[in-house]
Amino acid sequence: MRARILLLPLLFLWTSSFNTPISLDTNVYVCMGKGSKKYHYRKNCRGLSNCSTKIYQVTLAKAKEMGRTLCGWED
Repeated sequence: MRARILLLPLLFLWTSSFNTPISLDTNVYVCMGKGSKKYHYRKNCRGLSNCSTKIYQVTLAKAKEMGRTLCGWED
């Protein structure tokens, strides 16, 4: 019973972190390959594993300006 009481607040904190609004000043990662179309919150995202060029850190605003959308592994 005690373990259940401790886990509920932790579960709330974990799930609420996914709904946090992201600022356009947030740094994201992009592959600069010719066919790249996505941005990533984590440099070690699975979606970046096939990047054959350098991975750059840019702001979310810059990534959107470049026409990038969020990687499917990140949402």
